[in-house]
Amino acid sequence: MHSNGFFLKDVAGFLGGYYSAIAIMNGIAALILWRKKGQVGWALVWTAFAIAMMVLASLALSGSSAMVPALPAAVRSAVNRLSGPVLYTLGTMALLTVLFVFRTFFVKPMVAWSILNAMLVLMGLSMADENFASIVMKPDNVPIVGLVFLLAFFTWLATKQAVVNDERIARGLPPMEKENDEKVLVWPDLVYTELICMVAVTAFLLAWAIFLPAPLEEPASSVKTPNPSKAPWYFLGLQEMLVYFDPWYAGVVLPSLVVFGLMAMPYLDFNKRGNGYYSIEERKFSYLTYQFGFFVLWITLIILGTFLRGPNWNFFGPFEYWTPYKVEVLNNVDLPQMFWVNLLDRPLPKAPAGASGLVQAGYVLLREAPGLLVMGAYLLLLPPLLAVTVFRGFFAKMGLIRYMVMANLMLLMLTLPIKMILRWTFNLKYIISMPEISLNF
Repeated sequence: MHSNGFFLKDVAGFLGGYYSAIAIMNGIAALILWRKKGQVGWALVWTAFAIAMMVLASLALSGSSAMVPALPAAVRSAVNRLSGPVLYTLGTMALLTVLFVFRTFFVKPMVAWSILNAMLVLMGLSMADENFASIVMKPDNVPIVGLVFLLAFFTWLATKQAVVNDERIARGLPPMEKENDEKVLVWPDLVYTELICMVAVTAFLLAWAIFLPAPLEEPASSVKTPNPSKAPWYFLGLQEMLVYFDPWYAGVVLPSLVVFGLMAMPYLDFNKRGNGYYSIEERKFSYLTYQFGFFVLWITLIILGTFLRGPNWNFFGPFEYWTPYKVEVLNNVDLPQMFWVNLLDRPLPKAPAGASGLVQAGYVLLREAPGLLVMGAYLLLLPPLLAVTVFRGFFAKMGLIRYMVMANLMLLMLTLPIKMILRWTFNLKYIISMPEISLNF
């Protein structure tokens, strides 16, 4: 199901205003670059880009559905074919790695502005597809799109400040925050600023409520449930985790560990540098751990659950129609079955009929021995091994207790990507499966 003439006529007005807004934005940027910055070359570049956006806006408003700019059908089909949770996750990790390694290049204002405009144009061309627009322009999802752009902007802003500070520190200069260390009074400076922001946000929300209707649905009914039935956007990361873990772990243990880890952070942190100012070089391990946990293990899962998980929680491409009849065969197996049945070619250990509870418990432990050994080695043997190899310096500075807390928190955080990879590559469902006591991991 792709874009049709009726849909394109409906969305043409929106796209015309959308491209006009991009043109105005770049026209203002060109004017600032010319008058304030004296960068005539860049001013001409963005002036030409603004003119091109006005051309796209006029094409969208021409009244002909054939004139609405859109991505070629071949490109949309190729994106749908290549889409999948594996490529999506690996692609986001690769993108974040590139952005980190070449951060000194990407924080340049003109580079960031070029990437922003490329993203906006790509979104505009994509919204000419009916399937893409039906998801992105859904009233529930519009704030998520805005949050993605805001998150990208503030991440760029913080990274830019960190890069500037790292360069200054390398030259023996203090960070920017130390030079602008003037104290500001709460009253009246801070209170006035908060009041102005409150009024501006209130006006924005009123305009939002007028032009974007609230996505109210009919009263809840047990005989007619939504498909897909999604949690609020801030819980979609947890809902995605339920694909790979039991509810007790994905919904209780992992969130509790996140809260506990944030509480324990001041006690685990032994690095006194980088306090009170932005820096990456002075706190590289902490920075990378946070970026991986926040972006890869949370934000990307929210985006995946919002825009790419459709009916029956199946994965759909960005330009794919969300049909409820899509069927994907899942032949997931547990680690005990892979070890005893597939590897050793023998049935799972099972207690004889009429055996006592103690004997049955022994057979259960024997059946789950491969998983118990794997998890025991992962949580008990790996931390000491890391302490004498990769994290030798950390262990020397943190001591035994703080190091073990940090190491186990990090290893438990890594259980999510490891389990995702095992599911994708080996169709592994559970490492430990004890339905007798409702313990699956």
